[in-house]
Amino acid sequence: MRVKGGYVTRRRHKKILKRAKGFRGARKNCYRVAKNAVIKALTNEYAHRKKRKRDFRRLWIMRINAAAREHGLSYSKFINGLKQSNICLNRKVLAHMAINDREGFEKLVEIAKAKVA
Repeated sequence: MRVKGGYVTRRRHKKILKRAKGFRGARKNCYRVAKNAVIKALTNEYAHRKKRKRDFRRLWIMRINAAAREHGLSYSKFINGLKQSNICLNRKVLAHMAINDREGFEKLVEIAKAKVA
């Protein structure tokens, strides 16, 4: 007499198929195909959580660079000037200031210019 999986197998399959909801074609309702699709999706999910951090940092740097160049200073010189002035603001805050707090950012640029020049 063989041992059948019973409810254990059904639960395992349902768990995978629940995660595959919204996929196209057989990937949403065929267990063997859905299992591979879910594993792939989880792998991409993990990688893209890491990538999102890199993407945002690139965006912040572009915004800071654009705002600094409006005041006649390149991004690298601006960051260098802030470091020499012992101003420790991360790029997220600097990018937010560049967009929403023009006067404050302008003061930072003046401080950085004084240190670099």
